[in-house]
Amino acid sequence: MNALDDSLGAILPCATAWKLYQLAKAPRDKPLRAVTLCLASAAIAYPFGVQDVATPVDAVIGTGVSKLIQNVLLFATVYWLMCFYLYSAADAERGRRRARWEIIPLVLSVAMITVATFVTPAAQRGAEYDTGDMHVPGIALFYFFGGLYLAYALAVALRWTVRYARVSHRPLVTGLWIAAAGMAGMVLGSGVRSVFVVIRAFGPLKTSPIMLAADLLTAAAIPTFVIGVIYPTLSTRIAALGVWWQHRRVVRQLSPLWTMLHEAYPEDELSRVPSGRWRDLLRLRGVHRRYYRRVIECRDGLVRVSPYLASAGDLDKPVYLASALREALHARAAGAPVAGQAMPIAVPDGDGLDADVRQLVALSKALRAPVAVTQ
Repeated sequence: MNALDDSLGAILPCATAWKLYQLAKAPRDKPLRAVTLCLASAAIAYPFGVQDVATPVDAVIGTGVSKLIQNVLLFATVYWLMCFYLYSAADAERGRRRARWEIIPLVLSVAMITVATFVTPAAQRGAEYDTGDMHVPGIALFYFFGGLYLAYALAVALRWTVRYARVSHRPLVTGLWIAAAGMAGMVLGSGVRSVFVVIRAFGPLKTSPIMLAADLLTAAAIPTFVIGVIYPTLSTRIAALGVWWQHRRVVRQLSPLWTMLHEAYPEDELSRVPSGRWRDLLRLRGVHRRYYRRVIECRDGLVRVSPYLASAGDLDKPVYLASALREALHARAAGAPVAGQAMPIAVPDGDGLDADVRQLVALSKALRAPVAVTQ
């Protein structure tokens, strides 16, 4: 259980920070704003369930206040989750009206658990669900209305999640199904807890295996839901990191070819578009810019030197072309007359940039050979 709590405590701030970054770029995006507020509410609620935070809060404000704040923030979490789907609906105006109406059960539920907290004797406020005396009306009402509202809001959000998951594509659909699994677990756990509040309020205070299973299910469902929310963004970023790594490797592989051509034709270097260093680092654009510039500059250099290769022999194999290229650049440096006109060299074996890059990389690797190969 502690491992799940720790993972949740680590995931929530990171997920919230990322959504705040996205929201700063699109402040008018209401669905994104709702997701951000959902995660922010959950992230703020988390510390109030930690004993090291709850104890001083209760000591300063009043016994049981930390648990009240935590549950109010959890209500806000599921409310904003509902709003995300309502704002994303095809009929935006209808969704906004529904979101405003959903404030009523939210406010009523907050009012009920607030009253329940302060009508409970101070010595029993903040009692845990598993050990609390449900014969005390305030404790029973607190957990009953708390579980009821969470089950209601999550059930509404779950219905929308499943609906969107059926018509979505990867990676979004995977994230939606993971989030749906988390919400289903929370709905079931909250519903079972509310039922056991009633059972324990009018019966013996016994711990049931079903109740323990519901607690474990809820504890596992919360991080599952958070992972589902961040999964599409996370998978996209992982894919982007893969492209970044590939481009970085190509830049290094092209270094021998680019260096040789750059020394011969320094004027062909493309001017760099000004951009902040840290912005490039965060967006991984610096490597992408160098990748495209290096490919273009290599191609420009090969076009410039190609007239000196007109009289060369077999240039189909990179190893022969590399040898001929060295000789051509030496001839150019020596002021030898041009033997022909520009001609295509290192022609790719397919369409697209990837085929072109493969051919340039093969030539660049051949140039690494310490001794030139002659025909």
